[in-house]
Amino acid sequence: MTITKANLVDKIYNNSGISKATSIQTMETIMEILKRTLESGEDILISGFGKFEVKDKTERRGRNPQTGSDLTIDARRVVTFKSSGKLRDKLNEK
Repeated sequence: MTITKANLVDKIYNNSGISKATSIQTMETIMEILKRTLESGEDILISGFGKFEVKDKTERRGRNPQTGSDLTIDARRVVTFKSSGKLRDKLNEK
C-alpha cells in the first residue's frame, strides 16, 4: 500500500486528538518546510528515520533507447534518501 498525504492527515487526525482542519494544516506546513529546506540545498536528518540529501549530478552523455541516438543529459539536482540504522534494522527484522 502506498501512503498518501491524505493517509498521513487521517493518521494525524486519528492519533493526536486535533481537528481534521488542524491535521491538514500541520501536514501542509511540514511538507512546505521539507520542500523549502531541500530547495535551499540543505539536508534533512530525521533521527531514527533517515536522511534526505540534495546531490548535484553533472551533465553526462546518454542514449535515446527508441532511436539509439546520442544525447546530453543536463546537469541537475536530485534528492536521495538513506535510512537510519534503526529503520534498517526494523525493516530487516524477522
